[in-house]
Formats: sequence, structure tokens, C-alpha cells
Amino acid sequence: MKGKMKLFLMLLLACVLVLSACNNDSSGETDADGNWTGTITIWDGPRWAKEGDTSGEDGEGNKYFWLEEKIEEFEAAHEGVEIELVQVPWAEMPDKLGVNIAGQSWPDIAPVDISGSAVSIDHIEQGVVEPLNDFFTEDELRDFYDNALDAYTYNDKLYGIPNSLTVHSMLLNLDLFEEVGVEPPANGEWTWDEFVETAEKLTFDRDGDGEMDVYGFSTYIMPGYYEAWPFFYMNGAQPLSDDLSEFTFDSPEAIEAIQALADLKLEDGVAPVSMGGADVGGTFQAWASEEQRTVAMEPWATWAITSAQSAYPTNFMVANYPTGSTGEPITIGGVGGWTMFKQESDAKKEVVAEFMKFISDTDEQFLMAQEYGIFPARISAAEQDPYADNPEMARAQEMSSQVVMLPRHPEWKKIDEIIQRELQLVFNGEKTAEEAMATAKPEVEALLE
Repeated sequence: MKGKMKLFLMLLLACVLVLSACNNDSSGETDADGNWTGTITIWDGPRWAKEGDTSGEDGEGNKYFWLEEKIEEFEAAHEGVEIELVQVPWAEMPDKLGVNIAGQSWPDIAPVDISGSAVSIDHIEQGVVEPLNDFFTEDELRDFYDNALDAYTYNDKLYGIPNSLTVHSMLLNLDLFEEVGVEPPANGEWTWDEFVETAEKLTFDRDGDGEMDVYGFSTYIMPGYYEAWPFFYMNGAQPLSDDLSEFTFDSPEAIEAIQALADLKLEDGVAPVSMGGADVGGTFQAWASEEQRTVAMEPWATWAITSAQSAYPTNFMVANYPTGSTGEPITIGGVGGWTMFKQESDAKKEVVAEFMKFISDTDEQFLMAQEYGIFPARISAAEQDPYADNPEMARAQEMSSQVVMLPRHPEWKKIDEIIQRELQLVFNGEKTAEEAMATAKPEVEALLE
């Protein structure tokens, strides 16, 4: 019995040590002068590759080179500090963070996907994200746009460093427009009826085999991504009431808009059967890849503009989302950046914050604007005019006045998963919009109580 008890205690101690190491309780060392040395772990998703780089299995080049180079610079200036980069596909980031938070093995730094609009209030309320107010002066904070800081502020505390802004816009493949002699919308502005009429004209049988080869429109539906959502807002709907106390995506305005978009595939036949699925890469390839180009119009965040100007050279234009019954164009914006996860060492926290600021300064945000297809969150970077020679990005920036942000509810991640699950069923033809939102309503409102 004593032997078993001893073995149990040894296993328990081992588990404690493993968890301690995972959640940064004891990583690194601090000398008598307060200088910290050790390893910092940062996660990031793919960004952009160097021009002409065709390395990697997909031939698209190393899309982590920018951060790798910044890590080398920082390590060279900070002896004894090592930074470990963990590469995580963007689509896997939320689930991976959730699993690691549950296991208390979070990274030191993780990015906020620009498609998700803001830092996770859920993470803040779990106590796993560090506030960063102590690492910024008032003058430094004044260099950030107010809406960027708002997206990272909760209860008057700053939980991250915004490094980029985006809007979602419609991208039109002009080669396909020209192929069938269709005029794009003047100044990129149109109504829903004009948009549907255009999609119908752009859906055609290219090879004469009796089956459609090119479709007017497509998009995808999945948790954490909102390219399709401005369509749902076009009649004046929103997912939650202004005071965040009620689910409102079951309103007539929302139901009509959701069903109308799904019916582009289900009734009108102007979208491929894949529309409404979760294949992000396949959806983009269908619009941008020279070997495919089977979809004429798709909504994307502004990173896709740069991609269509570089890795996937495309003859395209930027347009507003079509207007619905409100008569006003609307879109959804996002704010990307970096968050620091819970630290037990104040000395390490200072080094982590220093690195986060290092990769988020004016020059880096200017570079990211030009190469990654976003707008700087810093005023000083925007004033350098990164889009002086880029009319497509300049056009997208004009849409910033149309931006609405997603609800800042602490349970938004769970709410979003419920809504997106039901939206997928609508686009699969398994439910009507009315049925799907009726199912979502009690589940969502249980989270709002």
C-alpha cells in the first residue's frame, strides 16, 4: 500500500510540474537586476510570402518569414531570450486556443484574427489574457485609431495591441464580366436586385455541355468568419439587440436577407453547390486561381485584395455589398492584433510586451498594410499613405465609413457558433432561415441571461 501511495504522489507531482511548465509559472530566469531570460512562445497564422517564393508543399512560399525575421532581430538584441514560433492555420486558431486554455498550456502571445473583429471577452473573463495599460503611455495610445482601441478595451482595460483594420468588400473578377459582356456596377454601388440580375448573367455554360461552368456568386459559412454577414444586415437586421439582451436574427428583416442569400444557390442556381460550406481556400481559389476562376463575385476581407494583386494576379474591382431595404450600404469590419496570455513573472511580462510592441510599431504596420492587404491601426502608419499607388485598396478604405462591428458580448464565441451552425443548415437546404433562427433563438438567449 505504501508503495502504491508513493507512486501516486510521484505521479501527482509530475502532473503539477508539467502544468506549471505549460502555463508559464516557472519558465525562464530573472537575475538580480530584474533582467529576464528564457523562452517566449508566440502563435501566428500564415500571412504573406516573399515575391517569387514558391517553396512549401503548396508552392505558395513561406508565409511566416516576416515574423521569423522579426524574431531573429529581437533575439539578437536581447541576449538569453529565445522566441518559439508555432505555426497555426487561421481556421484552426480558435479551437486550438480553446483546447490549450482548457489544458492551461496557452502560448505567451497569440494573434487576434482580423476576421473576428475584436479580442475575446470570453478569454478576458476567464482571466487568461493580460491587460497591457502599464506598457503604454497616453501619447503612444493616441497614435491608435479609437475604433481599434475600442475593439481591444473591456472595462477600461486594454487587452492587446491592435495592428490592423479591415473591412469586408465585394471582389469582382472583371475577366468573367468581360467574357459574357456584363457591365460591373458603376462606382461599385448597386441594389440587391441589380446584384441578383448581375449574378444571373454571370452564370453560364462555358463549354456547351449543358452544365453550368461559371457561377455569379459564392461565399462560405463558418464560425468566426463574417464575409457573408453584411448581406444579412442589408435590411436593417442585427444578431443581438443594442443592449445585448435579446436575439434579433429572427426578425423579418434578418429572415428575408438570410433566405435571399441562400436562395442564390437553392432557388436561383447562380451559386455553386459548395456555397455555404466551410472550405475557405477552395472558395477563394474558385474566384482567384487562374486554373479555375469559376466564380465571378465573392466577398472577402481586404487581405484578399493584396493576394489578388500578387500571388493570384487577377483583373478585378472592389465594390460595395448591395443595398437592401434600408438603401444604405453596410459592411463588417475587423481589428487584428496581438494578445498576451497570463504570465506569472512580471519580469517576463515586460519582455513579452516589448516584443509585442516591436512587431506592432509604425513601420511594421505600414509594411503589413502594403503586403498583407489591411489598414494600419496606427495613425502614423496610415499617414505614410501605403495605398498611394493602390486604387483597389484605396476604394476599400472608403468603405470604412460603412463599417459596423460585431456584438461585444462575453459569450459571443458560443453565440456565433450557434448562429453559424444554423446558417450552414440553411445554405445546405436542410432548414429555412425562419426554422434555423427559431432553433438558434432559445440557445442564444440562454447565453444572454
